[in-house]
Amino acid sequence: MPVVIVVLCLLAALLAYLVWRFSTQATELRTRYAAVIDIENALSVSRRALEESRQAHQAAEQEHRSTLDSQTRSAADQLERLHREHQQFLDEDQRRRNSLNQEYQRALATHASLKREVALVEENLEDISFGLYKPHFGFGTPEQYKTALSALRERERELIANGGAATCPVTWNVSGSAKEGARMVKQNIKLVLRAFNGECEAARADVSWNNITKMEERIMKSCGAMAKLSGVLQVTITPAYLRLKLDELRLTHELEEKKYQDREEQRRIREQIREEEQAQREFEKAQEEAEAEEVRYEKALAKARDEAAQATGAALERLAKQVSGFEAKLDEARKKKDRAISRAQRTKSGFVYVIGNIGSFGDRVFKIGMTRRLEPMERIIELGGASVPFPFDLHAMLYSDNAPELEYALHQFFAPRRLNLVNARKEFYHSVDLDEVETFVRSRGLSAQFIKEPEAREYRETIAKRHEQRGAPEPAAEVFAPALFQAGTPKAGEGDADGLSDEA
Repeated sequence: MPVVIVVLCLLAALLAYLVWRFSTQATELRTRYAAVIDIENALSVSRRALEESRQAHQAAEQEHRSTLDSQTRSAADQLERLHREHQQFLDEDQRRRNSLNQEYQRALATHASLKREVALVEENLEDISFGLYKPHFGFGTPEQYKTALSALRERERELIANGGAATCPVTWNVSGSAKEGARMVKQNIKLVLRAFNGECEAARADVSWNNITKMEERIMKSCGAMAKLSGVLQVTITPAYLRLKLDELRLTHELEEKKYQDREEQRRIREQIREEEQAQREFEKAQEEAEAEEVRYEKALAKARDEAAQATGAALERLAKQVSGFEAKLDEARKKKDRAISRAQRTKSGFVYVIGNIGSFGDRVFKIGMTRRLEPMERIIELGGASVPFPFDLHAMLYSDNAPELEYALHQFFAPRRLNLVNARKEFYHSVDLDEVETFVRSRGLSAQFIKEPEAREYRETIAKRHEQRGAPEPAAEVFAPALFQAGTPKAGEGDADGLSDEA
């Protein structure tokens, strides 16, 4: 027991010593490593502060992300809403566009219909949009057209009398009476026919060369209008009667066209007769002058011969020369008379000319005509009168025993390039080279001198004066002729502007 106590005391002492020792060493260590401990403490504090800052930053970042996600979702929702609104606006705008386009198309169709309706009753010489008229009848004389018109009107009267001009498919009763209903229908049929016939007569009165197809449509529209005006009665014009009225309109139009063509043909014949008479007068005058010269030279020759028979020496020699001169002149007078007689007897002999007018019509536009006059240049001078601003220039003059045949052959050769496609008397041709004319003439065994460069004196002097007035130097060439001829191809419906014919 005492031993145990002793041991315990020793252990307690040893423990106390160890505690003291450790405390002393710890104090020494703390004293020695105080700076390190301070640094460690500072690091611990920094770590704690850093950790707290990190945690705070994470919390702030988390909060910012949450806010950003919320804003992004809000912005996406707003963008989606704006997109939907924009799409709705586009859809609505497209619907409005479609609606406006439909209204515009309806208004345009209405305008076109109204314009066409107005065109049916208005006269416009430049409006041939309904197309060119193709003849339905082929009668040769106005009398045949008049006979056909009379027969057609007789058929119209028969159709009206037989009740085939207008019909009513409904049987009507008035106050329970079928007889009164039939009388009402008959009266309305008369009223519709009277109105329709009035429209047809107005169309016939207004028909002309440029509106025949309009008048046809006008009659057909009137036929439809009659059915609308009859209302519930349903009175309509029959197709047979409509055809007769259209044929009446066409016959009237073609009758006027035939009269116009006959007048033009008669005018051409009269002009040809005047030309023949003028040529005949020239032949007779030339023959009379040649005969007068022949008689005068015969008398002078006879007198010179009588004097020469009595003369001698130098006087004889002088009179012999006079006799020789008078014989030559007498021979020339007889030849001139023979030529005049020969030309008068050959009714087809004459001159075919090719003339141009660069100042009036431009280059490569030529007139190809014929004259039987003894002095053909007189005809060229006449053509260059007041109807054109500048005189014509002669490019070729061809004599032929059958001038009409040569002229016709040239016209046929250049027919595709005729300026006026309606009136064949206007003998102007575009896009023509004189080499072509010369080649064609030589192919027929004829020869002539061609003047390729026109003199065009007045035209060229006009150009010089025009530039002098503007103070500009004179150009090498200038053409202020219509663009129709400068282009080389005429516009549709246009022809030669001067209206000249070579039979004038």
